[in-house]
Amino acid sequence: MITETNAVSFRQNLGEMINQVQYRHDSIVINKDGKPVAALIDAGLFGRIRRMQDRFDALSSRMASAFAGIPEEDGLAEIDAIVAEERSALARKG
Repeated sequence: MITETNAVSFRQNLGEMINQVQYRHDSIVINKDGKPVAALIDAGLFGRIRRMQDRFDALSSRMASAFAGIPEEDGLAEIDAIVAEERSALARKG
């Protein structure tokens, strides 16, 4: 479950909220001036997010290297063509 709270309430109830995250595996979004500024999540989820970020960064780097010699317009046109082709294939199936 995801709970939202403001920063003042978070400070006042920190121990309880840590228990909520640790034992119930809830996540808490902390708002300041009505906008989300931080989140408290359990350490296992944080580890998975970090591993996913590392894999994403590695993939992005490999893609950037692979397409380094291609003009940006050509690369974007190729992506647009592939997206259109996939959407067309999905429309035919559905």
